[in-house]
Amino acid sequence: MSKFSVPDSSTEIPNENGNSLVTNSVLYKEFLAEREEILRHKWIESEKAGQDIGFEKALLDWIVKFRSSWRDKRKDFVRAAQTPPPVPNAAPAPPPLPKNNSQES
Repeated sequence: MSKFSVPDSSTEIPNENGNSLVTNSVLYKEFLAEREEILRHKWIESEKAGQDIGFEKALLDWIVKFRSSWRDKRKDFVRAAQTPPPVPNAAPAPPPLPKNNSQES
């Protein structure tokens, strides 16, 4: 048994919809995205080595080589995903009102 244990679902705090606040948090989603990249790196490097290099080696290698640039790209990606697209002007602007010439003497 590892000295670090993953909490089971009974320790998560459900929100009003019954979903876990942990699994819906931005921090957890970022953790999952980073973990996916590390696992991808582990697979690539293991294929190159012809054997499984292990998660720890892949993690350390990925942090040294790729984490900084990955985070920068990830921030840009998340920022772009949160920015709503511009709304096209559906209706043309109304024409200007005609000048009132009835006040001329």
